[in-house]
Amino acid sequence: MPNFTLKQIPDEVYLKLKKRAEAHRRSINNEIIICLEKMVNPEELDTIQILEKARELRREISGTISSVEIQNAIRESRK
Repeated sequence: MPNFTLKQIPDEVYLKLKKRAEAHRRSINNEIIICLEKMVNPEELDTIQILEKARELRREISGTISSVEIQNAIRESRK
């Protein structure tokens, strides 16, 4: 397997990688490999999977949103 060295990793990126690695009980090296694999080979979802995920999210959301709330959200996003 090839090896390479990363230089000048921003502190913020390193700390996030370290936290992710700890949360997944992996070494930082293994966490970097997993992140690279996900970027190079992204999981492709088909239409059925996307729709099922949308339905799942809808089930988790309780209540309704009024038209006033929708308009306020639109105005806020345009600022």
